[in-house]
Amino acid sequence: MSIEPTGRRETRGFGEAVVFDRRFSTTIDEVWASVTESDRLQRWVGVWEGDPASGGVVFRMTAEGDDVPPEAVTIHECAAPRTLRMRIGGRDDEADAGELELTLSEAGGTTTLTFAQSAASDHPVADVAPGWEYYLDRLVVDLDGGDPASVDFADYYPAMCEHYRAMFEEG
Repeated sequence: MSIEPTGRRETRGFGEAVVFDRRFSTTIDEVWASVTESDRLQRWVGVWEGDPASGGVVFRMTAEGDDVPPEAVTIHECAAPRTLRMRIGGRDDEADAGELELTLSEAGGTTTLTFAQSAASDHPVADVAPGWEYYLDRLVVDLDGGDPASVDFADYYPAMCEHYRAMFEEG
């Protein structure tokens, strides 16, 4: 199957980012639950543990197997059901950490999720962006009532790497 890349390059409050949109025929509250509630998140990407009210949780991706180490997540802003800004991995002063921003809007029975990840990290956008395309498509399938496991990572990686490498002019 040939899947086209959907990400774009934008400047955000935290700098250069790769940004994706996904649209859902469901309520903003349903999409919000799928991106913030651990049991819902687990269906398409991973789980978190801890107390979000403390400003941080520990997140572990589950779609990549059982041996993926957990990462610290610092929550910068959580304004349900519209905005979630966080840093995953590392401390705020470490280059390998990635800023993530999720914003949701609802109009005419459609909810739009805009997902942005910082391009300034030790992980090249060419490697990270195809993964987010994959995960976000798993979310689409989940919210459509399908099985996220039906989405094949091989359709995204390495097929999309060159597209994102050129977009961000990486080595």
